[in-house]
Amino acid sequence: MKVGVIESLWRFPVKSFKGEKLDQVQFDKQGVLGDRAYALIDKKTGKVVSAKSVKQFPNLLMCAANYLKAPQAGQKIPPVRITLADGTVVHSDSKNVNQILSNFFKRDVELTRVAPEDFTIDQFHPDLENLDPAGHRNTSTEQKLGPALFKDMGIDSPLPPGSFMDVFPATVITTSTLEHLENLRPETNFDVRRFRMNVVAKTHDPGFIENSWVGKTLRIGNDVQLIITMPDPRCVMTTLAQDNIPRDNHILRTLVEHNRLDIMGSGKYPCAGVYAVIGTTGLVQVNDSVELN
Repeated sequence: MKVGVIESLWRFPVKSFKGEKLDQVQFDKQGVLGDRAYALIDKKTGKVVSAKSVKQFPNLLMCAANYLKAPQAGQKIPPVRITLADGTVVHSDSKNVNQILSNFFKRDVELTRVAPEDFTIDQFHPDLENLDPAGHRNTSTEQKLGPALFKDMGIDSPLPPGSFMDVFPATVITTSTLEHLENLRPETNFDVRRFRMNVVAKTHDPGFIENSWVGKTLRIGNDVQLIITMPDPRCVMTTLAQDNIPRDNHILRTLVEHNRLDIMGSGKYPCAGVYAVIGTTGLVQVNDSVELN
């Protein structure tokens, strides 16, 4: 059943930096080729730097990274050009890149390609009722992500060792969800960039239609198949300012009120979009058809 077409495609070369909006992306088993290929490590704590750690790293979403040349399947990931929020530009393969990054963030950080085995971040929980099933409000907690999360859960990881992905290899959101949120709260800016998704599908059915996709397969174009695994629980990152998008806690408040879903039996979380694993690899382009099986 055709549900729509691809409206936009996104890749995020450095975790928690701005994304690249692309006309086409290559999916391999790890997701979009080159997505979250780099990240910063806080050398004092050993934790992965994330915009979820907004108290320690408030300017991450104001920084950008773009590949110097397009990543190619089977080849080494190329360097990126990093543009910091103050306009400073440095390449990832520069000898002084870590010093420049550390000076900007005022913390000792290291740019790396491989996540630590004990992949941990500090996650800030805004002061919103029913946001976190554990009841955390206006505080930061340690959060395991990537393969470390699944190891703690005692189940096989869908991510390879060293991956900087949070939970699953790919993410999908629809224009139906974005339009529904805008209708629920017209005064709030639900710009798609807030949600940091790989695939944005232009769809016509109303509401949070991805909720019903879990356990099903999306076929995109002629080749790529994405197996939808679970809803995507949202965090403080969706509320943060970036470029011309203002800070706004009503992003999460609206999701708390209208789309709290159970996540793997751990409680109800505010969700928008879905996670996926890669069933079949290949090239995806804007305007490719999207079918649900």
